[in-house]
Amino acid sequence: MLIRKLFKFENAHIVRGCSTRRCSHSIHGHSYKVELILHADALDHGQMVYDFGLLKGDIRELIDAFDHSVALWAEDDADYLASVRRHSERWVSIPVSPSAEQFSRLIFALVDAALARTEMNNGEVGVGLHSVIVHETETGYAQCFREDVNNPRMGLIDLEHIEFSPAIVAQWPTPDLFERLKNTQTMLQPQLPGFA
Repeated sequence: MLIRKLFKFENAHIVRGCSTRRCSHSIHGHSYKVELILHADALDHGQMVYDFGLLKGDIRELIDAFDHSVALWAEDDADYLASVRRHSERWVSIPVSPSAEQFSRLIFALVDAALARTEMNNGEVGVGLHSVIVHETETGYAQCFREDVNNPRMGLIDLEHIEFSPAIVAQWPTPDLFERLKNTQTMLQPQLPGFA
């Protein structure tokens, strides 16, 4: 059985190397919608796959970190990166270009690590992340499945290479949230050739 939880955030970015000059050369924003699709083949004591209320903790905080922030590709122009960091309190530096496709992979990795750390104490069995859909516009979205997250042909998503601005971290109820997730991803990630 599948269940879906919808999150929303506003974010700005530049997608270098894309075909559209407006997107590749000008900072612009989107009203993103993120769908987390969870699966299980059994129900918990409340006869649910997973209580939606459990997604209001770490997972909501991680997705909300992208709200009213600028997504920065760590390999972008150094002057641009320095300028955004100087002029914006909220930014997230990521190891891949901030396209909808890469956002879906990135959010999958973050949520997967958060779910792995969640205590299942209401009879939940085999709950997992099926896929993540990131709607960049009303008419376009990208959907990521587990096999996409660790696909070396799509770029490496390593939580060690993500940096949240100090202003974002300061707003988390538990400032070590992301450090705990990075340790979890190391345990979850399969060893791929060239990524050991």
